[in-house]
Amino acid sequence: MTPDEEVAAVLDRRTGLVGLLLAVASAAAFGTAGVFATGLLDAGWSAGSAVVVRMGVAALALTVPALLQLRGRWQLLRPNAGAVLAFGALAVALPQLAYFNAVSRLSVGVALLLEYSAVLLVVLWTWARLGQRPSAVTGAGVVVALVGLVLVLDVVSGARIDPVGVVWGLVAALGLAAYFVLSARTEDALPPLVNAWLGLAVGAVLLGAAALVGAVPWRTTSSDVVFAGRSTSWLVPVLGLSLLAAAFAYATGIAAVRRLGSRLSSFVGLSEVLFAVAAAWLALGQQPGPVQLVGGVVVLGGIVLVRLGERPADEPAADVDPVPTPDDATAR
Repeated sequence: MTPDEEVAAVLDRRTGLVGLLLAVASAAAFGTAGVFATGLLDAGWSAGSAVVVRMGVAALALTVPALLQLRGRWQLLRPNAGAVLAFGALAVALPQLAYFNAVSRLSVGVALLLEYSAVLLVVLWTWARLGQRPSAVTGAGVVVALVGLVLVLDVVSGARIDPVGVVWGLVAALGLAAYFVLSARTEDALPPLVNAWLGLAVGAVLLGAAALVGAVPWRTTSSDVVFAGRSTSWLVPVLGLSLLAAAFAYATGIAAVRRLGSRLSSFVGLSEVLFAVAAAWLALGQQPGPVQLVGGVVVLGGIVLVRLGERPADEPAADVDPVPTPDDATAR
């Protein structure tokens, strides 16, 4: 191996490690959304209003840092306009709208399980569109991770099934798959933080319009909410839902996908369910049972198998992002 190849290999490993850390941080942040939303929903907020406020406040919070990142790079906006609209509509607004419609007809566990079938869609997409046939180890990781997810969600018994709800759950899976696929775009792409800002703004506008026409129920209240066992202002869960579970989660998630590729990122994203269960345990006292704890270990095992099944760095793979230059790293 030449010195240049050794340097490239070190940079590639470093990029992968940073990507994994960002993906886990994003999953942990997304995993808190259920805890923050519970207080609002129990206080009388509708799911649609909570989601619109979440995305709107998150977009406002990212405005200044996003504009600072765009200084001297305004020319990127025009060629990325279509990608931003697609991301906001398909990867932000669609999965959330579809998921809450699914929850209205299915148990939360079944709805989550259907949404996270997106990982299979991502594997099929990278195979059909990019020619990346999954290895046997990756295939085993798919099966193991999904079995673990079923155990974590504990939906094997007592689940009620509604055909319309199942359709909405699968639509949510399409939206989640779109999030991973669209986030992986790197050529002439906007910085992750800017992409998250614009995507959240577009999603808020679209879901806000859906609320105006009655497609999404709209109810809010300014009364105190019960959060983590204490009565507090409604601003606490709103800010947590917007700043941590949206602004931070989307910005770090997009940065992670660009480093890891859509396929691996989608599997690391399964850890969001583990963080959601842990957050509900700590904040809401919803202690997971032994089967769920075993399922968490199984999910992590599946993610490890998928990582081991990824192509080596020196093999061509369209889904693996190029090693960023120092300028790229600074921009991100």
